Amino acid sequence: MPQHQITLTVNGDLHELVVDPRDSLLDALRDKLELRGTHLGCDSGDCGACTVLLDNEPVPSCLVLAIDTDRREVVTVEGVLQNGEPHPVQKAIVAHGGVQCGYCTPGIVVSSVALLNHHPHPTEGQVREAIAGNLCRCTGYQKIVEAILDVSK
Repeated sequence: MPQHQITLTVNGDLHELVVDPRDSLLDALRDKLELRGTHLGCDSGDCGACTVLLDNEPVPSCLVLAIDTDRREVVTVEGVLQNGEPHPVQKAIVAHGGVQCGYCTPGIVVSSVALLNHHPHPTEGQVREAIAGNLCRCTGYQKIVEAILDVSK
């Protein structure tokens, strides 16, 4: 299969990659750029473990073809740091006990950051809707919701 060159901005850095037309954005991030904070879960867009921001909107990176990200901007969980420090959402989730195994956490963080970028003071309902695509089997969601609401204060 022919390879294609793409140029995309990931976490503020410009990258030129050669991708197979079948490669997902998740594959490109993990295998070509070695950004492994974005996790492979279901590989069908149902669990949210692979959520990244694509042009500031949360998407399941397992369902986006890398070739379709040419000249676009991607932010992964590694890119949400602020001045080299964990994002307030990351700090709050830890402080509120919203992390157990941590597998879902990167996707929840990215979804939460997207929500707060669009709605700095969301309602509980908006928070629950924003993270509805992120499945967590360990913590339940109450502590995560409380953490996100705390950041919005």
